[in-house]
Amino acid sequence: MKVLRFGRHAAVAVVAAGALALSACGSDNATGTAPSGGASATSTLSGTLSGTGSSAQTAAIDAWKSGFATSTPNVTVQYSPDGSGAGRKTFLSGATQFAGSDAAMSTSELTQSQSVCGPKGAIDIPVYISPIAVAFNLPGVKELNLAPDTIAKMFRGQITNWNDAAIAADNPGIKLPDLKVTTVHRSDDSGTTENFTDYLSKAAPSVWTDKGNQTWPSSLPGENAKGTSGVVKTVAGTAGTVAYADESAVSGDLGVAKVKVGDTFVKLSATAAAKAVELSKPVAGRAANDLALELNRTPTDASAYPIVLVSYHVVCTAYKDKATVNLVQGWENYVVSAEGQQAAAAAAKSAPLSDALAAKAKSAIAAITVK
Repeated sequence: MKVLRFGRHAAVAVVAAGALALSACGSDNATGTAPSGGASATSTLSGTLSGTGSSAQTAAIDAWKSGFATSTPNVTVQYSPDGSGAGRKTFLSGATQFAGSDAAMSTSELTQSQSVCGPKGAIDIPVYISPIAVAFNLPGVKELNLAPDTIAKMFRGQITNWNDAAIAADNPGIKLPDLKVTTVHRSDDSGTTENFTDYLSKAAPSVWTDKGNQTWPSSLPGENAKGTSGVVKTVAGTAGTVAYADESAVSGDLGVAKVKVGDTFVKLSATAAAKAVELSKPVAGRAANDLALELNRTPTDASAYPIVLVSYHVVCTAYKDKATVNLVQGWENYVVSAEGQQAAAAAAKSAPLSDALAAKAKSAIAAITVK
């Protein structure tokens, strides 16, 4: 099944129509509790569930939709990958039942969500763990070692050529071309951007003096492109480019950097990304079922890859009727189930949620209720 692709404003109209069409039938127990952890093989759910947001989740969403449909054939899940910022805005307008976001909601967004979700507002449920690749197009070079300061200087325009001494020092034996460095960043509000800039602000604070932000600093040089696919396409078509992108979208034709952790250069992998999440802590001051994480960007464990994103599904703690609750619970239970996580890993090279984090997610989903 294809992901729906349409512009941001059109997305609001389409998913709003889908929301109005929402319906479900069946018992009071939401599906999603089959022995495999996925949706029930005898599910009687029917209706339309709408979401928009993270483009990094695109491959995983496709896999989840396909897997969910095998046991809930009468449910249509619509998803538009317009970016995390757009996804949260659309959700907070009441036009969708969930949002995909590569960054947890801000305090102000949590407050705003009370107008849509009731007094307890919305919560962040982790569904997708993936490394962010520092991907490059350098003829004849497929792998480089890059330290945090070096990455930050490249994206700030302070390192302008690929044969710069800082790059060469960490890559002995590799012939670096005399070629201009051209950075590529997201043009849209992006959780991937927020995670990448958060990493730079904490791992290279003397160079990257800005805080993590979903909007790329307009004063910095470089090319821009919309969405993960737009960024990767731009890099693939232009020699000398370097960008940050969810690893699931990076083709084998591009080079990918190892990132320095302590004295070791760590290769990007789902396992290393999962290790970085394991070393992270819950965001302080959140509601009991909000599972937002404060990611550890400066681990000392050389098995952890620190440029990682945890992508969430933002859902209400309460919906207008039981039919909507059942649909949301059925879908989200499949997404965080072992079956759903394995499907995402196969399609998007993501890291499955740990057993402990999946259990917390299931408890949060079970607590969703009617307003």
